[in-house]
Amino acid sequence: MKTDKIDNTIYERNLKEQGINYIAGVDEVGRGPLIGPVVAACVVLNDEYQLDGLTDSKKLTEKKRNFFYQEIKKQSRAIGIGIVSAKRIDEINIYEATKEAMKLAIADCKKQTKIQHILIDAMPLDINIPITPIIKGDLKSITIAAASVIAKVTRDKLMYDLDKIYPMYDFKHNKGYPTKKHKEAIIKYGVLKEHRKSFSPIAEQYNFCVKDS
Repeated sequence: MKTDKIDNTIYERNLKEQGINYIAGVDEVGRGPLIGPVVAACVVLNDEYQLDGLTDSKKLTEKKRNFFYQEIKKQSRAIGIGIVSAKRIDEINIYEATKEAMKLAIADCKKQTKIQHILIDAMPLDINIPITPIIKGDLKSITIAAASVIAKVTRDKLMYDLDKIYPMYDFKHNKGYPTKKHKEAIIKYGVLKEHRKSFSPIAEQYNFCVKDS
């Protein structure tokens, strides 16, 4: 498999040279979909991890993501998950919901291990742990890449479960993103309670075609 030729361990190595060994990577998945939660993950890898080929989850095939998902689980000191519902997204907006999901993931991870430093994909967080925000961090940091895989696989599983209930929306393939088939299904079958009512085109449909589940 061809991946970007980027040294994605440089941030981790620099921190370890400073005596910082409990390094968490944090990333989220699901800011753009019309339905379902935003999911964040926080991962602290073991010292001797072997994850050659791991990169941004969006650049991996589903088969590779599932492979790395299992490997990351085996090769981590701790994994934390944060899930913020569509209802909460509508209440506080997707940006604030993303930060909330990340904080939940970090808190979950801290129950399992200490965290000395956080590498995060370009999202400022107000927490009492040193943070390095990195633009395109899921490409530049293997720890953030690990978090991106955990978050992506976790959210995809939620979409597969929703697809079993509502197959006509094609969530198995679109993962809740605004594809043509998804938007046509909203018009034809209605808005589900799991849809984000503040998102266009849901807002235009919401007042007259809500489908209970």
